[in-house]
Amino acid sequence: MPAIMTAVKLIVPPDFCGASVTAEHYQTAIDLVKRFPELSRRELANTLCEWFEWERPNGKLKAQEATQWLEKLAQQGLISLPALKNKGAKGQHRGRINYPQEEHDQKMPSMINKRLAEVQPVTLLRLTQAEQQATWREQMNRYHYLGAATPFGASIRYWIMSSEACLGCMQFSSPAWRIKARDQWIGWSDTQRKARLQHIVCNSRFLIFPWIKIQNLASHVLSIAKTQLSRDWTEQYGVNPLLIETMVDPRYFQGTCYRAANYIHVGQTTGRGRQDKHNQRHGMAIKSVFMLPLTKKAIQQLLMD
Repeated sequence: MPAIMTAVKLIVPPDFCGASVTAEHYQTAIDLVKRFPELSRRELANTLCEWFEWERPNGKLKAQEATQWLEKLAQQGLISLPALKNKGAKGQHRGRINYPQEEHDQKMPSMINKRLAEVQPVTLLRLTQAEQQATWREQMNRYHYLGAATPFGASIRYWIMSSEACLGCMQFSSPAWRIKARDQWIGWSDTQRKARLQHIVCNSRFLIFPWIKIQNLASHVLSIAKTQLSRDWTEQYGVNPLLIETMVDPRYFQGTCYRAANYIHVGQTTGRGRQDKHNQRHGMAIKSVFMLPLTKKAIQQLLMD
């Protein structure tokens, strides 16, 4: 066996979606990047997904996750990726709609202070067009304290609509790989978690616009979302969700609307975050963890081998 292959086997590349990556995957990635330097990062990721069948249950490629895997290899100095394309000036978000503050002030809607019954029906409008996504990001960047960072993995976004106005927006996305409080509450093993994690969806963003003053609106939206999300997520990704998870920062919120919508408080995170594999941020951003079963037998189904 050539010496170079022996050396490759000694390298442990980062996991892909929690699964170990073989020396073959790693060597193929190296060869692909070297042979096709003109390809973008996304094109490289798509190619690897097709070769290794890195797909979602509905057959769509895990291109975003593969791009992040390639970037981790590059960060470790294992490969050299093409430079990122220009995404605009520093501090700008891709696809943001930028307009002067005075124009924004003129566009600010009038305060809506009504009873919930007066604005019914409240519905969720699923975003499907690029222009809708750009406007959604702009609103989230302007009014949500976390902004509109690109979600990890799969995602679905909604406008919260009433009979007369747009009331806010929300986002559901792929779950965290590990949350100690969640995993202990479910009671599953690592094997069960790896096999069934895709049946959990994270409510990663939820925003009621600041000019909306409607009592019980937030909990009402969360209640209607669980039904629509189940249908939309299954349609888009071919996976039937069993649980919704969310993390609430107790420095700003108590999770009252989640409790009112029957979410269960199961504990707190360690405060590390998704990318902190070396435990360098332990305790820095502790969040309260809430879970909502979508079926009566959700836990039993998640515990299936």
